[in-house]
Amino acid sequence: MRNMIEKFLKEEQDPKAVERIYGRLVDLLTTGEEILYIAVQKKPIVNLFPDCIALTNKRILFFTPANLGLSIKFVDFVWKDIVDVYTREEIIGAVFSAKTTNGAEMGVDYLPKVQARKLYQYAQERKEAEREARRLRDLEEKRAESGSMQIGHANEAAFQPVAPVVQPPFAAPAPVPTPPPAPVAAPVAQEEPKKDELTEKLKRLKMLFENGLISQEEYNAKKLDLLSDF
Repeated sequence: MRNMIEKFLKEEQDPKAVERIYGRLVDLLTTGEEILYIAVQKKPIVNLFPDCIALTNKRILFFTPANLGLSIKFVDFVWKDIVDVYTREEIIGAVFSAKTTNGAEMGVDYLPKVQARKLYQYAQERKEAEREARRLRDLEEKRAESGSMQIGHANEAAFQPVAPVVQPPFAAPAPVPTPPPAPVAAPVAQEEPKKDELTEKLKRLKMLFENGLISQEEYNAKKLDLLSDF
């Protein structure tokens, strides 16, 4: 078990808490779902049964021990229902919370600051992925609706009554002048599709952060500004 949870202990998570949560998580995973990160609460005095937060590629789960640690309660939200995530650093630890589309809000306090930052980073990446997937779904729906409208119009045109053709009195055909040769149209250069402006800006911002040119707070603030503009 220790080998399986080793990658979730890099930010000084409590191994016992992670092991307990991991065992429960494995039973909850759906097809194609994988665990991205696990954060563990660390209270300054008594920390016997800490709360935990787990992020997967499909949802966010909040775990709370009950009955003196003999059982674990959990609440989960899929990413498409998450409106926003927040992190607030305090004197001792940090708070991480998530707000859903129906106004519900869930959070955990006394998280180690580095773990809260990791949660925020992973959550923002998943929200961006969900936003892009939603944009593609909307485009597909609009294309499908447009195709249905065109087919409907074509069917209507096919059933229009045809007016009878009246033959004019016979007349000798007039000589047809030979038209001048048509000018050869110059080939039209195909414009390259424009790159997604938001994606490019986010890539440049992330590059600045990874190169240490801006702080985590500056990175988070600028990313939120970019996302709110779109």
